[in-house]
Amino acid sequence: MSTLRILIADDHDVVRKGLRMLIEEHPSWQVCAEARSGREAVERAIQLIPDVAIIDVSMPDLNGLEATRQIRKACPSTEVLVVTHHDSDAVAAEVLDAGARGYVLKSDSDKDLVHAVEVLSQHKPFFTSRVTEILLDNRGTKVVDPGESVRERLTMREREILQLLAEGKTAKEVASILGIATKTSDTHRTNIMRKLNVHSVAELVRYAIRNKIVEP
Repeated sequence: MSTLRILIADDHDVVRKGLRMLIEEHPSWQVCAEARSGREAVERAIQLIPDVAIIDVSMPDLNGLEATRQIRKACPSTEVLVVTHHDSDAVAAEVLDAGARGYVLKSDSDKDLVHAVEVLSQHKPFFTSRVTEILLDNRGTKVVDPGESVRERLTMREREILQLLAEGKTAKEVASILGIATKTSDTHRTNIMRKLNVHSVAELVRYAIRNKIVEP
């Protein structure tokens, strides 16, 4: 029996430890890497190409939804399971749009996580009954998604920079993290503020919180 290689990404040590314990109870499963941020998760996924990546939504540097988009683009064979405490129509829509094929609430992880990983390892979708209800309720209609305007207005790189700025990083720090020139970082910040029609970093922070890019 081949080993199923799994990446765990969550910024809380206790949560990662708990998820690792659940996974390692399965004899043919292996945690190939852990990550404390969305950016680290993307780097580890590209390096190791895990079979399944378990991703939290709220993480520093790069949130779980943006990390999911990048992982699915760079590693199409890696299935993503989002594990989060967020339970809403908007988040469910974001998870699906990002390319994740599984969604489990942290409150249900004890009973759902192992089964979800098993299903995703067969390249089949797994959604809890709550998410299935959301999908069925919205068949033929567009789910109201407050974060959609962010995706429409900003590029992927601009969304990355928006999160970093909202987390208190300076333009110089953003440039260092992303490996770009400080002048380029400044230009991105100016473009983001123009596109979002905001005029200060404080307004950027409020916008990011309102659209669940960062947590308050």
